[in-house]
Amino acid sequence: MDADDVAEDLYRLPPVQFTAARNAQVVEAKRAGDAAAARRIAAFHKPTLAAWVSNLLARQKEEAGQLLELAEALREAHRTLDPGQFRTLSHQQHAVIAGLARQAGGLARQAGQPVSPSVLHEVEQILRAVLADPEVAERWATGRLTKVPAVSTDFPGTSPLAQVSKRDAEPEEPTPAPAREKAPDAAEEKRRARLKDAMKAATEAAAEASRRDDDVRRAEEEHEQATARRSAADERVALLTDRLGEAEEERRTAAEAADEAAVRVRDAAREQKAARRKAASASRAVERLSGGGSSR
Repeated sequence: MDADDVAEDLYRLPPVQFTAARNAQVVEAKRAGDAAAARRIAAFHKPTLAAWVSNLLARQKEEAGQLLELAEALREAHRTLDPGQFRTLSHQQHAVIAGLARQAGGLARQAGQPVSPSVLHEVEQILRAVLADPEVAERWATGRLTKVPAVSTDFPGTSPLAQVSKRDAEPEEPTPAPAREKAPDAAEEKRRARLKDAMKAATEAAAEASRRDDDVRRAEEEHEQATARRSAADERVALLTDRLGEAEEERRTAAEAADEAAVRVRDAAREQKAARRKAASASRAVERLSGGGSSR
């Protein structure tokens, strides 16, 4: 049994189906006598809902390639300290992340698993981490991410250690620069340091702006959902109001019929009483006549 093939199938499943399917594959591997595969499969972690949604997107090769290319371009711009390119790519980053997150939500719906705005927010966090961290990008590209990685606003290859490594690679005995040229070099280094700090601050500010955009978008979605619920409630109230009107009309009709029936009952009772009096009077007359005939 190929554990990688099993993983490919497992991580396509919605998270609610993952554990049972994984355990079944472990049992199958043990039955086949493949203890190593069974151990590997048993170690597969169930993905969070947001990770699973992002994995759906990672399997869309064109969209995944677009994000990975943007990530490399951002890191290259950061390494070369190109503020113009970095600013342009940062703006592009926000649009790409928002668009891909919406597309991921659509893929989840197509798979029968609609997701909430909060889950889509976590998906955007994952995509930002993919842009900032090549290791996260590599894991995400496999379609087997299991949780939301920590988001970094810095980019690899820009640490002081990396700069030291570059200096170590230079010739051991560089030509000494004249003393009068040291000042411009120091000023340039300070400028580059300030530029790097400014770019990092811009990245953090852009990330914060993106988060605020997310907050606004979630609030708008929640407002739309609440408005839809209110509309449904209004329709229900209107329906019940119509039914209440019909019931009240039926009640009025029934009340009128009851009043008319009560009048008929009273009339019938009067007629009954009169008929009984008439019958009693006739009976007495018969008795009087009968009694008078027998005396003669």
